[in-house]
Amino acid sequence: MRIITGTLKGRQINIPNTLNVRPTAARTKEGLFSILDARKYIRNANILDLFAGSGNLGFEAISRGASKVLFVDNDRRNIKHIESVGREFNVSDQIRTATSPVEKFLEGMPLPYDIIFSDPPYDYEYMHEMIETITSDGWLAENGWLILEHDKRHDFTDHPHCSYYKEYGRTHVSIFLDQPGIEF
Repeated sequence: MRIITGTLKGRQINIPNTLNVRPTAARTKEGLFSILDARKYIRNANILDLFAGSGNLGFEAISRGASKVLFVDNDRRNIKHIESVGREFNVSDQIRTATSPVEKFLEGMPLPYDIIFSDPPYDYEYMHEMIETITSDGWLAENGWLILEHDKRHDFTDHPHCSYYKEYGRTHVSIFLDQPGIEF
């Protein structure tokens, strides 16, 4: 995986075969960050990367000026890899990590984030509960965004906080805003 633009532009995130991850495809990542660039100020943003996997989205956000990223993943190997990439890219001071299932992590004390990336397994059984927790329990800062990757089996277009939806092949992206009914 390659960092598209910013201070880390062109840097590679090498993903060992031993990691069980499904990184966001380049086309989806480019589309997602194009939306962010056009409609959301990412510089100095505080980011939460749920189901962080390889760290692909969080490192792209740092490259584009995000101040901090908290990476959450339940697989310790993924977290160790993210920490290693942070050292390799000299951004360790901008990252924090947590090894935890996302549903357990979200039971903790919410801190408001400007942008939350969530790329769960497509069959994640707590998908709806996760969305409700994030949009209702103080995880999104004022004007915050939850960016959720999912497949066609899930349709959130009727959700009151869902303001954007787009298909990128097999991957679908829904964006939820902190306030219901706000136009995107």
